[in-house]
Amino acid sequence: MDRYRLAKITSVLGIIGNIFLLIIKAIAGFVSHSQSLIADSFNSAGDIFSSFMTYIGNRISSKEADDDHHLGHGKAEYIYSLLISISMFLLSLEVIKGAIEKIINHEYIEYSFWLIIVCLVTIIVKLSLYLYTRNVYKHTKNILVLANSKDHRNDCFITSFALISIICGKYGFYLADFFVGICISLWIIITSWSLFKESYDVLMDKSMDVDTKNKVFDIINKYPEILKINHFNSTPVGYRYQISFTIFVDGNISTYESHDIANRLEREIEKELPEIYLTVIHVNPMDIKSS
Repeated sequence: MDRYRLAKITSVLGIIGNIFLLIIKAIAGFVSHSQSLIADSFNSAGDIFSSFMTYIGNRISSKEADDDHHLGHGKAEYIYSLLISISMFLLSLEVIKGAIEKIINHEYIEYSFWLIIVCLVTIIVKLSLYLYTRNVYKHTKNILVLANSKDHRNDCFITSFALISIICGKYGFYLADFFVGICISLWIIITSWSLFKESYDVLMDKSMDVDTKNKVFDIINKYPEILKINHFNSTPVGYRYQISFTIFVDGNISTYESHDIANRLEREIEKELPEIYLTVIHVNPMDIKSS
């Protein structure tokens, strides 16, 4: 199954699971006045949006290259993950505002056994989604799937804290609910910033990481005919990279031989490194005697 179909399944499962959780958490939260559970329901609303953006972004990025987009549509993944991060940030600010208003108006939690059930169901559903999306990301390296995976993972911890605040509320520690609601919001802000930065770096054509670059140079160094390289550049294309560089070879060999070296090198790099989308090599002759 290809990476785009797997990402599609992940987004659909996320939408279904989060709609279910949003409904039960919102009902239980507003009935019991649990700020932490209300915050958690806002988080589920954000997760629905995230899963929907995953679906749309994945659908666009799966399109082949065309006359208007010579390198394909891979960056759609990062555009939509950027939107996800911004929506997460805005939602977290709204939750913080709500938490402050609740504490000012003395709207404290009303303990209910059903709150415990809702939290436990949420943890089970989110843990299952997290384990599935984490496995899908390992196979696809799709940042949209990664964003969903982080959401599911964080929700497991977030709902666990909400569960603790509910139990504290039963014994009169009402402020615990307020502080957990704030902590949930801060957690969402941190997660959104991490996702925003990763997406922004790709959209701003940040160079490949040092480890990947070293792998490319390890392959280049296997060719004794290559005397020197310079002008190495890398540009992200979706989740992969286009690289270009200049190699210098003995000026006494034929044009055919020099370009055959470059062609073999291009094929080997793209075969050995799946993170490389396209390799472009310029060949220059070098006067060995004068050098």
